[in-house]
Parts: sequence; C-alpha cells; structure tokens
Amino acid sequence: MNDESGLLDRLGGPVVVFGIVGLIVGAALVPYAWGMSTDSDGTVAVVEVHGTITDDTATAALDDLRETRQNDSIKAVVVDVNSRGGLASVSEQLYLSVKRTSKQMPVTVAVTGSALSGGYYTSVPADRIYVTPASTVGSVGVRATIPPGGAPNNEITTGPDKTTSGTLSEVRRRVEALRRAFVGSVVAERNLTLSATELSYAKVYSGRRAIDLGLADQVGGLGAAIDRAADQAGLSDYETIRMESPSPSTLSQIGLRQSPEAGVNVTDIDMTRYFMLHGDIDVLASAEPIEVRANDAN
Repeated sequence: MNDESGLLDRLGGPVVVFGIVGLIVGAALVPYAWGMSTDSDGTVAVVEVHGTITDDTATAALDDLRETRQNDSIKAVVVDVNSRGGLASVSEQLYLSVKRTSKQMPVTVAVTGSALSGGYYTSVPADRIYVTPASTVGSVGVRATIPPGGAPNNEITTGPDKTTSGTLSEVRRRVEALRRAFVGSVVAERNLTLSATELSYAKVYSGRRAIDLGLADQVGGLGAAIDRAADQAGLSDYETIRMESPSPSTLSQIGLRQSPEAGVNVTDIDMTRYFMLHGDIDVLASAEPIEVRANDAN
C-alpha cells in the first residue's frame, strides 16, 4: 500500500506539472491560432455618395476614396450611390477620383436609389454598375441659372458682369462645354446602345431599362456589388468597412455658403449643376429605346 502511494506520488507530481504547463502553453497559443483562422485576405471599402452632391458631401467622398488608395489593407471599393446630382465642379471631381481609384483596384457601383446627373457621372468610371429594377438612372445633362441683369439695388460694381456669372451667351457656351464633357465621358466609359445625341436628351430610365441601354450592367444590390468587387480583387475571405456620407447642410442644399470671414451667408453665383431637370421615368422594358420630344432638350 505504501509502495502504491509512493508510486502515485512519484508519478502524480510530474503529470500535474505537465498538465498545468500544457494548459498555460495552450492558452498562450489560442490568440495566435484565432488570428490565423480569422485573418482576412483584405478589406472591401464601401464609400457612400448619398444626397445632393455639395461641397460637403463631395469632400467627404473624395477623402474616403483617397483613403482607399492609400490604405494597403483595402483591396477593392464599392461606391454606394443614391444621388440625383449636384454641383458640376464637385461632380467632376468625384468622376475623376472614382476613375483614378479604378486604375488602382476593382471598383463597382451599387445604385441604391438614384444615380442621376452628377450621381450618374460619379458612377460612370466603375468597372461594373449594379442597379435594382426600381432604381432610376440617367439625366445626363446640365442645368444653370440665367445670369441676372445689372447690379442689385443699392450696389455698384466695377464691371457689368461682376455680380453675374457672365452674359447669357457666355453661360450658354459654358453649359454646352460641360454637357459635351459629361456626354463624352459616358460614351467613352460605357458600351451604349443609344447615340450621344439621344443621351443628350437627359432622360431618366428605370434600372432594368438602363441595363438594356448600356447605362448599367446588372441587377443586384449592395451585397452583389461587394461580392463582385471582392472577387475581382481575388479575395476569398474579406472584411468590409463602410465610409458614410455626411448629411449636407441646409445652406449648401439651397446653394448658399458660409462666409469664412464674417459668418455671413453668401449666394453661390456659380450654380451650374449636373442635376436632374428633364426626362421621363421609363418603366417599360419593352418601350422604344428613345422617345424624343423637342421640349426635353436641355
């Protein structure tokens, strides 16, 4: 009896010690094992372009796109577009930024509502545009305010056009140049089944009709766009991060800016916009490709 107890004592000590050591080593290795099983191949970033495209919303989206290009862990981008357009100058910047990003990594667009005018201009450089049947796409056109005649009451100016954006003919030429740039970019980026002239009518189409005309590629939601972007980037195990668009200020939505000097609200005289103005929503997939009406011309 004493011999057996002695044997257990002699064996039990090392077994207990080895068991404790095993538990400690195992616990120490758990984080590494978990990390190996959960490390992703990379990240798909979702950048929002929502609401009216103003200085506020465009600046945030431009910053987000720049971040995706500079962050090595981000391997693909999905631009979540739900916008009826906005200021021409910042819409063009968004177009150029998406185009630059698409040269560096896969970029897809998910139209989660509308991609009209400047919103569509932003979407055009993407590798693929996903829409839903209820999406609205198009309005490839330009809108500008007519310059007022003369200076406002109680004001004097050093030149007749100081308080305007130019003469009417000058504004028309500038708007026409913007239209040509917009239409030309869409024609260059997309494989359309309608002509540049037809595109210039600035019509609005349903998502499915936009696919037929080459303005979009496929029916699908945000998830399909993310899967596509990840697949194009070669990611089988990936994470997603969402970069949300800020809500535009009330002032910027109505074309006013805050004066940096005195905090006074001033009117933005450069009001040229890529904004949905003309066009009928085409909801019939069997309809003729283009129904032209003279008063639809922009």
